[in-house]
Amino acid sequence: MSSKLLQRRRDPLGPQDYQHLLEARDIHLSFKGVKAVDGVSFHVDDGELFAIIGPNGAGKTSLFNVINQVYSPQKGDVLWKGESILGVKPNETAERGIARTFQNIALYPHMTVLENILTGRHVRMDTGWLAGAIWWGKAKREEIGNREIVESIIDFLEIEQWRKYPVGLLPYGIQKRVELGRALAMDPELLMLDEPVAGMNLEETEDMARFILDVQDELGIAIILVEHDMGLVMDIADRVMVLDFGRQIATGPPGEIQENLNVIKAYLGEEMETA
Repeated sequence: MSSKLLQRRRDPLGPQDYQHLLEARDIHLSFKGVKAVDGVSFHVDDGELFAIIGPNGAGKTSLFNVINQVYSPQKGDVLWKGESILGVKPNETAERGIARTFQNIALYPHMTVLENILTGRHVRMDTGWLAGAIWWGKAKREEIGNREIVESIIDFLEIEQWRKYPVGLLPYGIQKRVELGRALAMDPELLMLDEPVAGMNLEETEDMARFILDVQDELGIAIILVEHDMGLVMDIADRVMVLDFGRQIATGPPGEIQENLNVIKAYLGEEMETA
């Protein structure tokens, strides 16, 4: 793998100066009296793959929106490397090292694969628009460097043959891979994946699972995964948190979660008890 794939920034003080990479403390989020997130607490450590599961409407995506500060909770705190990020703008959370994909594909359909992934580099660009328009000196060197990183991401995700194709013409599974590539281009230390295999067939799901594990194992990037595919979650997650109606009902290793009666009841109801 190319050494130019990602050159992630490291805190000069080192990871020993914070207990957890990300920590959510007693998060409460309501909309017009309806509780979307009700007292949820969890943490994610460096390089960990942490999954959040739950039935539809359990509060998973709302919790994602709190983490990257799209929503502000009425109560609680979110710590990034030991420092509160409440009130920080979403683009600033990205600059700090938190990247995200979305449940619905949000790519630019008329732009090529390369161009879509390159848009993820905007948070790492230092030169202004005028210097970029002139394309000389530092601006030229910066763009060349960013394009090299994007090409490495394209190689990493095995989408070379589509690199110059408009994204809107590509199969759904490839589009999801491009969206993952754009998030990787943001140079994250934490990657938030909102239902990355939703709508995929079995082959596409297996491919995406492989790339997710490669992101964790080869790049050392921590991942928060929201997903309805229980087989995928139980196969690849280090720890799993289960939400139901905004409440946290269980957190632990996959094997422990699979045997938790509250989890079984939340997913399958009373019928499970009589089966």
